[in-house]
Amino acid sequence: MTLYDALIATIVHNYTSYLILLGILTVLEILVSRQRQTLRCRLNGVVIWAAYIPISVCIYKGLYALWDWLGITALLNFSLIRSLGWAGPVAIILAACCSALVADFFLYWYHRAQHRLLWRFHAVHHSIRDLNAINSYHHVSEALFSGVLIALPTTLIVVDYGPTVPVLVFLTSLQAVYLHSPTRLNAGPLRAMLGDNVWHRVHHSLDKAHFDKNFGVLTTFWDRVFGTAYFPRSDEWPAVGLVDQAPPGGLREWVMFPARYSRKSL
Repeated sequence: MTLYDALIATIVHNYTSYLILLGILTVLEILVSRQRQTLRCRLNGVVIWAAYIPISVCIYKGLYALWDWLGITALLNFSLIRSLGWAGPVAIILAACCSALVADFFLYWYHRAQHRLLWRFHAVHHSIRDLNAINSYHHVSEALFSGVLIALPTTLIVVDYGPTVPVLVFLTSLQAVYLHSPTRLNAGPLRAMLGDNVWHRVHHSLDKAHFDKNFGVLTTFWDRVFGTAYFPRSDEWPAVGLVDQAPPGGLREWVMFPARYSRKSL
């Protein structure tokens, strides 16, 4: 199983579970909130997700069919962990760690590319001022870009050890949503290695000292390696969004955002 196979299986077949988890996170945001937000501010996100989900499913299925037709085969095979003869739990943990670091490596560099080459599209995400689980949407083009720039490279990697990869991919999807949640629940001391909502809030910050920091999703490891890590204080919760550039107010503005966006609005 490649990382991309797991990605397809998770996205296409587990959207119901994903939406349930969005609901659970929203409840936690209300009950254990760090920043008060109304349900009304989440309605726009609900509408956008309702449009984005079927579009992204179609895009990923199309890309999956294309990779299958091209006959792309894996170059790296981490399933050799099976042949080491270690105890099951040890091998599973090792496979999970390898998978997490590999997946986050691609996510890290894809994210950096979004801030350089694809900023007009990624700016939709950064324009959101009321960040929460539901208001963590990206532009409609996100599925296409991430499919080509993340999914294609990961077809070359096999990490097959039981349910490790599908579970990891699902947790990655959940993590990507949790990073934007204003809940008080965070990683605390584990932030030294794991990304959380306090860590990622810095990435969306309007403070220039925070620009181009904390690109990682699953871990803080690659930000440490490439010098983009910023570890916030426990009480650090900066304002987010884009200066003079409001988030999309509906589906039409969401789709057309890159066309009307100007870097002068930063």
